[in-house]
Amino acid sequence: MPVAVVAADPISKEGAVSQLRRQPEVDLREESAPGTVALVVENALDENAVGRLRRIVRGEGARAALVVGTLQERELLDVVECGVGAIVWRHEATARRLVSAVLAASRGDGELPADLLGSLLSQVGTLHRGAVGQQGGPSLGLTPREVDVVRLIAEGLDTGEIAGKLSYSERTVKNVIHGVTTRLHLRNRAHAVAYALREGYI
Repeated sequence: MPVAVVAADPISKEGAVSQLRRQPEVDLREESAPGTVALVVENALDENAVGRLRRIVRGEGARAALVVGTLQERELLDVVECGVGAIVWRHEATARRLVSAVLAASRGDGELPADLLGSLLSQVGTLHRGAVGQQGGPSLGLTPREVDVVRLIAEGLDTGEIAGKLSYSERTVKNVIHGVTTRLHLRNRAHAVAYALREGYI
């Protein structure tokens, strides 16, 4: 998997590069481009960091995984909406975790630390309760089947579990997810959930 490390300072960049250099799954590149995964290393998520993430994913067409020191709860949906597929805490950034995050991002999957997943689910509940209180919630033009699938993704179910719960084939679930992400120009499942949350759909 071609991977480019992007960091605000040379020490962080060299640290991540040295962790990945010995991993057979990783082919290190100098710059992110379509088909690569950008491993973005940040201490905290400020406006510049969000701008970098958006440029890498939307402008350069790369997938993104984020290594971050701190992340405020309100920043989590922003990160997901930027198209970040995986997040790793800096203090947990072993070579194994970095490779796992890079591979998840390359597949378009989401991978979050357990505490961030809990935070995301909490935000799902808050936004859902807010949407329920509104008269006729906003519409994304999703079919009932798409809403069911995205809601189960938000609950943390994988493709097989969603298929079992809805009595669909795994292929059908994958087609539904692909249809939603393609039509709404979303990067991955986590981005689809974040978008649906922001619009008050789930």
